[in-house]
Amino acid sequence: MDEFRLAYDRFRLQVYADETSTQKQEQPRSVKNALNSASTSNNKSKKKKQKKGKEGYLSTGKRETPLDVNLEALALDIESSSQQSGLNKQPGFENFKQSKPSVLHVDPKYLNVENELRRIFGSKVVKSFEKSNQSSSSRQVRGGRRGNHHIRKTVLISPSDHWPRWDGSLSMEFLETKDGYHYFRYTHSSSYDQAQRAFEAAQAIHDLNGVASVLMYHPYHLDSLITMADYFKFVGEHQMSADAIAKCLYAMECAWHPMFTPLQGNCQLKFSHDSNKPLFKALFTHMKNMDRRGCHRSALEVCKLLLALDSDDPMGAMFCLDYFALRAGEYAWLEQFSEDYRTDTSLWLLPSFSYSLAVCRFYLEQEESSDADTAKASSADLMNQALMLHPPVLTKLVAKVPLKDQAWTNILKNSYFHSDQIGIPSVDHLINIYVEQNYLIWRLPDLQKLLRDGASHVIQTLEHNKNDAKDWTCVRKEAFPSNKNEYGHLLVQDFSDTVQTLPPDNLQNFMVDMRDPAHLGGHVANPPAGGQAPALRDVANRNPLAVLFESLLPWVNYGGPEDGIVDENRVNEQGQGNEDL
Repeated sequence: MDEFRLAYDRFRLQVYADETSTQKQEQPRSVKNALNSASTSNNKSKKKKQKKGKEGYLSTGKRETPLDVNLEALALDIESSSQQSGLNKQPGFENFKQSKPSVLHVDPKYLNVENELRRIFGSKVVKSFEKSNQSSSSRQVRGGRRGNHHIRKTVLISPSDHWPRWDGSLSMEFLETKDGYHYFRYTHSSSYDQAQRAFEAAQAIHDLNGVASVLMYHPYHLDSLITMADYFKFVGEHQMSADAIAKCLYAMECAWHPMFTPLQGNCQLKFSHDSNKPLFKALFTHMKNMDRRGCHRSALEVCKLLLALDSDDPMGAMFCLDYFALRAGEYAWLEQFSEDYRTDTSLWLLPSFSYSLAVCRFYLEQEESSDADTAKASSADLMNQALMLHPPVLTKLVAKVPLKDQAWTNILKNSYFHSDQIGIPSVDHLINIYVEQNYLIWRLPDLQKLLRDGASHVIQTLEHNKNDAKDWTCVRKEAFPSNKNEYGHLLVQDFSDTVQTLPPDNLQNFMVDMRDPAHLGGHVANPPAGGQAPALRDVANRNPLAVLFESLLPWVNYGGPEDGIVDENRVNEQGQGNEDL
């Protein structure tokens, strides 16, 4: 701990010295140079610092702070010094200032799925599972050696050691600063553009073999990886699908601009730029993969990142946010978000938030003391409001959950809850998305009672005053005036917890041209040399089509005789030949 503090002191002194020299010379310097300079001066100043330590930290008698707190303080100091010494002096970044904390600020420690799995199941269970997976994939290709390239550590995912070297075919450029947000865009190299043309040619004829061949030359081609991920998901190879998406996120994070800080909620990466679209698709798929693994806290952080990257919300992250917040138990944050987040439509008017805020308030009431703030509406009032505003949600939940008690049958006999359509295309579509994604929450008995009591209260209210129904109809029409479905680009099946599988006959559409995978545009598609040899995989009890296309990928190997894996058919043929002799 003392050595860490001494190193931290030296670093701060070095940064201060660099800033002073920068002001004199009027030339920007990066924090990376300051870190390198500080590391080279460690040996020279070590003895002096040890002597000074007796009169400094060691003699104060103060309680030592945890290491993670010091690391966090160090990171903050690096960030602030980088902005002062280099960022504001670069052309085009004069207005690049640190914005106030955003409600969509992403906590990086919750992005790691392995950490959440350890919190859920315990470290021992996770370690045993990891060992069982490593035992089947730790062997290397025959004659192969471990690659000497360094796998960069990233925030979004944890890269595997056997992945190919990052080829640098992607980069990111700064566009402008507007209204406190900093806009960026991905750019492609000439080699990436060539791979993109080959991918589009293979895609035009539904040639999955050609898509896999693109990955042999360009292992981090984003569209090819996303296509293979979709295919593996369709055939039930979910781990292979998740690995392909992880490679996409790894490549795109490696290409981040040095000033791109998306976790702070102050950067925009517009979906309207074609080069930015793969990031949104990969993040959305990654979020759904986390959901299926039960890592809802990690999925919530990815969802916040999706919404923060583009305020237009092209992927519909807003309609996932409440679900993941409830599943992760982030009730206070969800309430705060509904109050602070600025949008054209009040969030409580959306079907998802109208019901989720009632559930959120229900759990907060159980946590709060008797002297809690009574200015906020109760969960019962919020539920009554949601049922009056979007009654078809109740009808669809009864069928989807399902709710089979006689009480629900009696409730649905009322004319107000009889129809499953509201008559406004946008609202009906959002209701379908909400029910498809959130129906599991309503299997809890406490929430069923909240919903049942709210429906009974609405029925009694309408019996005494039928004008209330007309008033809520006016509210809906005013909030959603368009007669078109403004959310038609969001597919309901994308928000489902079930995985769509293709019938066996439809898989033939991906196999129009099963040519030799070693040829791509007249060139021989050899795997990259010098990288780490890919891991061997077990093919037992797996989909044969998935194994076929998986074998074309550059990082996959199924072994051979040199690995102790003998072809049984070859042995039988040799045996029969010896008998003939």
